[in-house]
Amino acid sequence: MFDLPVYLDNNATTPCDPRVLEVMLPYFNVMFGNAASRSHSFGWTAEAAVDNAREQVARLIGAQPQEIVFTSGATEAVNLAIKGVFETYTAKGNHIITCQTEHKAVLDTCKHLEKKGAAVTYLPVNSEGLPDLAALEAAITPQTILIALMYANNETGVIHPVQAIGAIAKKHGVIYMCDATQAVGKIPVNVHTDQIDLLTISAHKLYGPKGAGALYVRRRDPRVKLTAQQDGGGHERGMRSGTLNVPGIVGLGMACELAQQEMETEAKRLSAMRNRLQDALLQIEHAYVNGSVEHRLPHVMNISFKYVEGNTLLMGFNKTIALSSGSACTAASMEPSYVLKALGIGDDLARASLRFALGRFTTDEQIDYTIRTVTDTVQQLRAQSPLWEMYREGHPVDSASWAHP
Repeated sequence: MFDLPVYLDNNATTPCDPRVLEVMLPYFNVMFGNAASRSHSFGWTAEAAVDNAREQVARLIGAQPQEIVFTSGATEAVNLAIKGVFETYTAKGNHIITCQTEHKAVLDTCKHLEKKGAAVTYLPVNSEGLPDLAALEAAITPQTILIALMYANNETGVIHPVQAIGAIAKKHGVIYMCDATQAVGKIPVNVHTDQIDLLTISAHKLYGPKGAGALYVRRRDPRVKLTAQQDGGGHERGMRSGTLNVPGIVGLGMACELAQQEMETEAKRLSAMRNRLQDALLQIEHAYVNGSVEHRLPHVMNISFKYVEGNTLLMGFNKTIALSSGSACTAASMEPSYVLKALGIGDDLARASLRFALGRFTTDEQIDYTIRTVTDTVQQLRAQSPLWEMYREGHPVDSASWAHP
């Protein structure tokens, strides 16, 4: 038996692995030194722990330890990468290429830079959530300084053709920044094979602590330079000042080491469970998977149930299963996911979408329970839905409007 609710929102955050917590604990109250204190053993011990974590992170992505800059998380890493490139390479140009389905950390940073004079191209995606590589290459101009395209989407799990993107960037001498927050630790990521110049990582997405992350910054072929976005002390080789979060960094390092050891086995286990869940839920009439099924993270599925409001569905089992809807809640209304809309999915299906993100601690018994609960809840809500009744009676309902509170 298992405790409720079942947690299937592992793209939002993951529980800290007990093995990660165990190595972190001494750095809170026993080995509590400042890693920048070079005059006594407390500082030396902390610095050694940070150096070890730097090596652990680097190994996971095929980098050198000197190329890892520790941050407070992926959002800070994204800001440092994009703003840092924009401010450093102004002599070359001001053009940035990104994608309509990027995480808000990337999109909002680009919007901010547009106010500072940046020219930003927002590439569309096809119905599977994949960017057009020909359109990407055609968008490059002599003023293009950065391509910012993610590794895998947080809502759909769709994996971008990263190696091809990296090759295009390399061909045109453009820096390639990849938000790999959802991919690192879940699938093999190698900055050299993928030809990535800047890459972001967040500890709490791979069973580490919140408040710790990293930015990979390529040191050669090309050597990427960044303008610091946070000043005061020159920590992290001048790229990110501030006292290092030693316990968090130790946790990030251990999380990366565990991911490297267990990734292959875990991916197979989660993929099998995810596929079993998907096959069962697709037995429900008018259930649809959103995004590419072929190019997708092993633990993620985004599925829509037509004629059911996604957030109403969530409320139907919010005490028993922890999930995210594809909808983003605003003060006035429930807006459909911008990611799903970019795939060409209509408002009705976008609002009726759920993201299932399995994790290291997900069990087969929990999947069985989820299949039963989601199936029953969809059927119950449809039984109460005027739209479902209209559909069953053969009336046209595709043009019917969803009602909002």
